[in-house]
Amino acid sequence: MKFQIEDVTVYFPYDKIYPEQYSYMIELKRALDAKGHCLLEMPTGTGKTIALLSLITSYSLSKPQTPLKLIYCTRTVHEMEKTLAELKVLYNYQVKHLGPQATILAIGLSSRKNLCVNPTVLAAENRDSVDAGCRKLTASWVRAMAAENPNVPTCEFFEKYESAASASDAMLPYGVYTLQDLRVFGKEKGWCPYFLARHMVQFAQVVVYSYQYLLDPKVAGIISKEMQKESVVVFDEAHNIDNVCIEALSVSVRIQTLEGATRNLSRIGQEIERFKATDASRLRAEYNRLVEGLAVRGNLPITDTWLSNPALPQDILKEAVPGNIRRAEHFLHVLRRLVQYLKGRLDTENVEKESPVNFVASISSHAGIDQKTLKFCYDRLHSLMMTLEITDTDEFLHIQTICDFATLIGTYARGFSIIIEPFDERMPHIPDPVLQLSCHDASLAIKPVFDRFQSVVITSGTLSPIDLYPRLLNFHPVVSRSFTMSLTRECICPMVLTRGSDQLPVSTKFDMRSDPGVVRNYGKLLLEMVSVVPDGIVCFFVSYSYMDGIINTWNDSGILKEIMQHKLVFIETQDVVETTLALDNYRRACDCGRGAVFFSVARGKVAEGIDFDRHYGRLVIMFGVPFQYTLSRILLARLEYLRDTFQIKEGDFLTFDALRQAAQCVGRVIRSKADYGMMIFADKRYSRHDKRSKLPSWILSHLKDANLNLSTDMALHIAKEFLRKMAQPYDKMGGSDKKTLLSQEDLEKMGDGGMQEMLY
Repeated sequence: MKFQIEDVTVYFPYDKIYPEQYSYMIELKRALDAKGHCLLEMPTGTGKTIALLSLITSYSLSKPQTPLKLIYCTRTVHEMEKTLAELKVLYNYQVKHLGPQATILAIGLSSRKNLCVNPTVLAAENRDSVDAGCRKLTASWVRAMAAENPNVPTCEFFEKYESAASASDAMLPYGVYTLQDLRVFGKEKGWCPYFLARHMVQFAQVVVYSYQYLLDPKVAGIISKEMQKESVVVFDEAHNIDNVCIEALSVSVRIQTLEGATRNLSRIGQEIERFKATDASRLRAEYNRLVEGLAVRGNLPITDTWLSNPALPQDILKEAVPGNIRRAEHFLHVLRRLVQYLKGRLDTENVEKESPVNFVASISSHAGIDQKTLKFCYDRLHSLMMTLEITDTDEFLHIQTICDFATLIGTYARGFSIIIEPFDERMPHIPDPVLQLSCHDASLAIKPVFDRFQSVVITSGTLSPIDLYPRLLNFHPVVSRSFTMSLTRECICPMVLTRGSDQLPVSTKFDMRSDPGVVRNYGKLLLEMVSVVPDGIVCFFVSYSYMDGIINTWNDSGILKEIMQHKLVFIETQDVVETTLALDNYRRACDCGRGAVFFSVARGKVAEGIDFDRHYGRLVIMFGVPFQYTLSRILLARLEYLRDTFQIKEGDFLTFDALRQAAQCVGRVIRSKADYGMMIFADKRYSRHDKRSKLPSWILSHLKDANLNLSTDMALHIAKEFLRKMAQPYDKMGGSDKKTLLSQEDLEKMGDGGMQEMLY
C-alpha cells in the first residue's frame, strides 16, 4: 500500500498496516525532520523492522537532493539476515511502483568467517584464525613475494577482485544483498565477497551490520570512518546497548594472557634479530618514519589494516610517538617490563581496586613507563607488526590485549576502574587471578556516534523505563515514546504468582531460594501447568547454578519424572552446540504433538535471540527476578559511578536491569498478533508496584489487578479460562469500534484526529 505522512509518500509492501506501525512512522518522521535522535519502544511482533525500513527509505526517496544513508545495526547475524529479507520485499515493491528511480544498493556486512568463499581459509575453526588465514594469502608483502615466486600461495578470489577493482569494474549491481547473496555473487564472478562488501559500504544506501562496527573503536576505526554525516543510524533490539558500549572499552587480563604475551614478545624479538641480519634498512625506515611523527604510513592497503586504536577517535593523540619506543628493541623492552609488572600485580591474595590515575602512577614508579608511552603502545605495536610483516595475527592476540589495556589506561582518567581479583567469589578454592579494566560509562563509546550522525534511532520491545536511557547514554532525544499493542482479542495473559497452593510465598531472594518449600512449589506450579497447557512451555531461571540445583532437587523428589509423563524436557547448557541440538529437538517435540518444556536461563543465549512463537511457546514461566550477581566487584564499581555521575540510585538501576531481562524473556512468547501466550512471573517481589512498574507498558496494559497476587491453583484456573477463550474464532481485522488492521482506504479516510482516536 501507498500512503502520505505529511510531505512523504510511504511505500509499504503489505496490504494492511497496524495502527501502532503508522504512529511509529509518524514519530520517526518527526525525529528525522528535526535531525535529532529518538528512543522508541514498540511491542514485539508488531512489525517494527518493516515500519522503520519503509519510512526511512521512502523519506530518502522523497528528498532526492539530500539522500539519506541508512546504517542499520543488529546484534546477531540471524537478525541481520531477517532485516535484509524484509528489505528485499520492500525493495521489490518500491521498484514495481516507481521503476528505476527506486533502485538502491543495500548490503549486509559481517566478518570474514561469514563472507569468505575460499575453502582453505574457511577450514579454520574460529573467527581470529579465519582472519589470519586471509591475511596470509592477501597481505601486500605476501602478494609482492608471490609476484616474484609463483609457488607462494595467494587467494584467487582476492586476486580476481583486485584486478577488477583496479580497472574500476568491481561494482555490485543495484539490489539488496544478504550474506548468502554476496557469497553466491562472489563465487559466480570469482571475486572475494568480503573485500567487495567492504569496498561497496561507502556507495550503498543501506548498510546492515553488527553493533560493534559502530561502537567498538577497534573495528569502527576501520569499517565506519567513511560513513557520511547525513546518515540515520538505527540500533535495533537496543535494550542492552549500555552493556555493549561498556564491553567495547573493557579489557580483562589473566595469567594465560600474560604467558601468551611473553611468548609473543620472544617471537617478535627473534623476528627483529632476523630483520637486522637480512633487511636492516626496513627497521631503519620505520624508525625514521616515527621520528617524523607518523605512527602508520599513510593509507594502508585494505588487506593490511589490522584492528584500529582501542581509544575513541577524539581521544587519540595527533602527535609523534615518544622517543623511548621508536626503536623496535626499545619498545620490546618496555612491553617486557609492562608484562612483568602486571604478573606481579596478579600475584595477590586480596581484591584490589584502583583508578587508572593511581595505576599509571604505580606503573611509572615500579616499571619506569610513563603515561604517554602507555598511550602509544597500540599504535607502536601495529606499526611494528607491519614492519615485521607478521601475518598470523591470531597468534598475537595476547600481546594485542596487553597493548589495548595500556592504551586505554594511558588515555582515560575517568569512567574506568582497575579491579584485581585473585579468584572468582563463587569458587573461592580455585585460584584464577584476573585483572580487569572495566569501563563504567556507557556514554563514552556511543558519544562519537551521537555527535557524528544526523539521527540515531534506539528502538526495542523493552526500553522501560524509557527516561533512564537518556541518562545512561548521556544524550537528549527529540522524540521519546512508548507504544502499546492494538489487539483484536486479549491474546497476552500476564500473571504474577506470589505463593504456592499451600499458600507459602515463593521467591528467589537469596535467603529463600534454597528453601525446600519454594523449590517444591515451583515444581508443583510447573507440574500443574504441563497438564493443562498444550504444546511448548519455556521456563527461565535466574542463573545456571540455580537451574542446576532446582532440577536436581526435582529429580530426587520425583517431580521431574511426573513432568515427563506429560511433556519431554530439554535444557539449555553453556555449550552452544548442545543447546542448539536441544532447541531443534524441542521444536520437533512441539511439531509432532508430544509437547515439551525448555529450561533456560535469563541473560543466556536463548533469552536474547530465540523466538518461541506459535505452538513453540504457549506459556513462559519466569522463576524469580533475574538480578545481576550483586557482589560482583565490577558491578559495584559501576553502580558507584552511576550514582556519583548521573545520580542514578543503585536500587533503581538494579531493578531496571533485572526487569528488562525478565521482559526480554517473557517477550519471546508473542511474535505476531495472531499468536497467543501466557506469562507467569513467579516471585512475590513482582507484586510490589515499584518493581512491576518497570515492565514495558504493552505487558502492563494486559496485567489485570485480578492477576496480581495469585496462588498456583488460581493461576491454573486463569490459564484454563484463557486457553478456552483463545480457541474461539475471531475477526482478524478488529471489531467495528476499534480496528487493529488498517487498509489504504482507512488511512485516507481519517485525518490525524481520527488516528489519535483509534490509538487511544
